[in-house]
Amino acid sequence: METETLHQSLSLVGMFKDSDLFMQVLMMGLIFASIWCWTIIFDKLCLFRKIRTSMKDFETKFWSGGSLDSLYTTYAKTTKNPLANIFVAAIQEWRRSTKENKGKKATIKLSERIDKVMQIAIDKQVDKMETRMTFLASTGSVAPLLGLLGTVYGIMDAFSSIGAMQTTSIAAVAPGVAEALLTTAVGLIAAIPAVIAYNKLTNDIDRMAQRMETFAGELGAILSRQAETNAEE
Repeated sequence: METETLHQSLSLVGMFKDSDLFMQVLMMGLIFASIWCWTIIFDKLCLFRKIRTSMKDFETKFWSGGSLDSLYTTYAKTTKNPLANIFVAAIQEWRRSTKENKGKKATIKLSERIDKVMQIAIDKQVDKMETRMTFLASTGSVAPLLGLLGTVYGIMDAFSSIGAMQTTSIAAVAPGVAEALLTTAVGLIAAIPAVIAYNKLTNDIDRMAQRMETFAGELGAILSRQAETNAEE
């Protein structure tokens, strides 16, 4: 009978119920953080897959040899395609400034302005992709420490109870120590996926940012050549 009672008290639900308010609040906070991390992870994975697909589609159309004006008309109002947004920003600046270019000096200034607006567009897209990434990083670094805090607090409470009961039997020691270690387990459960996902998603963002930088460089070269041609005419 005592063994059955001990087994029930060492179950996850039993340990949570037997914990004091501080431990329960701490574990609930870690569980909530874990759930929110998984929500962010799935949302980012789906978003990045859509972004990569849209970028590939835009690159196919851009390098198909079609008119830049018709491509601009197609994507002038888009907000979900990073490469299209960079393209639209560059063409808008080029259209505003190209009529004023009447020499090499003016062409150089135009090229600098186009590069600047494209860099601003890239920074905006990267900022959007990095939204809520800080929560993953914070959870990955803080959750184990909170779990350790709960473990230290639980062990101190367990030893205090042992001293009050003046016994060292396993039935008296095990529940308190198990409750203390549970918070570390919950903290690690929250932190490990957050760290792995943060590293993976950060790497994805870096790759897409590099892809945008490469496209911006290629587009800038095309518009610069076009501006020089217009200036010579």
